[in-house]
Amino acid sequence: MPGLPGQAPGKAPRPPTPLDEALSGYLDHLAVERGLATNTLGAYRRDLRRYVDFLLHHHLDDPAQVSERDVTNFLAAIRTGEDGAAALSASSAARHVVAVRGFHRFLLLEGRTQIDPAGQVQPPSPPKRLPKAISLAAVESVLAAAGPPETPTGLRDRALLELLYGCGARISEAVGCAIDDLDLQAGLVRLRGKGDKERIVPIGSYAVAAVDAYLVRGRAALAVRGRGSPAVFLNARGGPLSRQSAWAVLAGAADRAGLAGRVSPHTLRHSFATHLLEGGADVRVVQELLGHASVTTTQLYTRVTADTLREVYVAAHPRALQA
Repeated sequence: MPGLPGQAPGKAPRPPTPLDEALSGYLDHLAVERGLATNTLGAYRRDLRRYVDFLLHHHLDDPAQVSERDVTNFLAAIRTGEDGAAALSASSAARHVVAVRGFHRFLLLEGRTQIDPAGQVQPPSPPKRLPKAISLAAVESVLAAAGPPETPTGLRDRALLELLYGCGARISEAVGCAIDDLDLQAGLVRLRGKGDKERIVPIGSYAVAAVDAYLVRGRAALAVRGRGSPAVFLNARGGPLSRQSAWAVLAGAADRAGLAGRVSPHTLRHSFATHLLEGGADVRVVQELLGHASVTTTQLYTRVTADTLREVYVAAHPRALQA
């Protein structure tokens, strides 16, 4: 009989334990019923084999014997390498914990165990990384490379990029804007963020001018080819511009500006926030402008009035007013 997965070659094969058999059953479930890709299934197999080997080393050969403390001990061991393998980063350890939780949840649902010892074990949080941002000069070079201003699509591309940077919009928020969401006279735009939550934010005069130029000289030429879409940004056929096409617009401008591969829509969003903070904006105001409005976040930050948002924005954002 061949050795079990993870067993050192050359050693006499040991008989499978109930834990080994449970693992095999779960992997079969992932492959057959869940239809996981080969690479994904291989990752589950490696992560869970390390977990099972850890338990067997501690004389736990039946999943019914495993307690929550055993799972947390495994997490500690893979973070430090005390189980004899390489120590893992927080993100890699979190992946292992997710696999372990899925394994025990499967065994509980299948009636093979009476409790789920991993259900309350939380994966470690990876360290927060500072978002990537580019300089104001780099942003301006991308905006300047948006496209030929004499064409409808060139006007659209410049308006799109100015709006992304001018209010820190997510790409989905920008392409989701309808004509009725714009109040260019007041310098405001309504955005629909995650969870379909709406917020009204100011945009600077550069973005206002670019969007107005597109609406007057570009959008009408695109709209006649379509079926009357209310979307602000239209494609060459007159339909709503897709997220993928908006990405392509930015990628093309970044390439022409000599920044290929360095700029994404989120880069402009992070740069928007970074430049505001560098200009002296209060972090709570930036929070409101970005639309980070989850329950936990709104408990930590003070709500700010629309007038205060506009005042701080005009004072802090480098492209809020034309010189």
